[in-house]
Amino acid sequence: MTTAANLTLPANTGVLLVAHGTVENLDDLGAFVGRIRMGRPAPLGLVEELRHRYEAIGGSPLLRTTREQGQALARRLEAPVLVGMRLWDPSVEAALGGAAALGLERMIVIALAPFSQHIYWEATLKSAQAAGTSIELLRTDAWGEEPAFVAAHAELIQRHAAEHDALSAPVVLSAHSLPRVVVDRGDPYATLVEASARALSTLLRSDTQLCFQSQGADGGDWLGPGVRETLTMLSAKGHRKVVWAPFGFLADHVETLYDLDIEARGIAQELSMTLVRVPALNLHPGLTEALSAVAIRALSV
Repeated sequence: MTTAANLTLPANTGVLLVAHGTVENLDDLGAFVGRIRMGRPAPLGLVEELRHRYEAIGGSPLLRTTREQGQALARRLEAPVLVGMRLWDPSVEAALGGAAALGLERMIVIALAPFSQHIYWEATLKSAQAAGTSIELLRTDAWGEEPAFVAAHAELIQRHAAEHDALSAPVVLSAHSLPRVVVDRGDPYATLVEASARALSTLLRSDTQLCFQSQGADGGDWLGPGVRETLTMLSAKGHRKVVWAPFGFLADHVETLYDLDIEARGIAQELSMTLVRVPALNLHPGLTEALSAVAIRALSV
């Protein structure tokens, strides 16, 4: 049996990491929101609110971190790794063009969204069709229970809890929320998130609280409990400190740097609580190992 520990990729094969996307020029936010909403009009004030959030965190590091994640994976696999953004630049089409220029014949597609591989795969296929590429694309499955991924989160959570004298504090695991109507239509996102959270809780050997954060601006019923509900519940149980790990986010972005570090921390302060925020995995070597395992497994399917 081959594993990521003893196998690199064939000479004609590379990896395409597909991420959500972000803007570096805040004047592009209107167009970015338009792509996210697939042409639906944005609620009044949404773009202005997003600009405020980006400005409050000094701009998003998402693209830079994603590129660095790709570089780490390329070193691990000794193979080309290209980055494409599903909803902004650099586009998936541009990444596929870069792969063709390198003479690659196959690309293993990995979404940097372990619970949404199916969504990113369909988007990548559309981009490939639009680009007219002849490169063979290899699909990967949801990987939120990948052992290296779970272990990396556990290590990071335990380390930060120890550094902040919070080893006895409850641990909240958060992932991005999703409209319930999407789940009701059969999307496996919630089930995959819950399975990953259970695996992490088992490795931590402690109970954890699952939270769905960063609900959208359109209203309606979204997966919960949300941030305020979660913190209020923990406060009512007498907890004065909480360890918060955004395990659904592979890189720190607006959803962690603003939604948690500013908004959630403000709610915690209202409740006389201390919020110990665990970073996203970012460049944790465990993430590189998880991605390499996912890539290698795709070759054997």
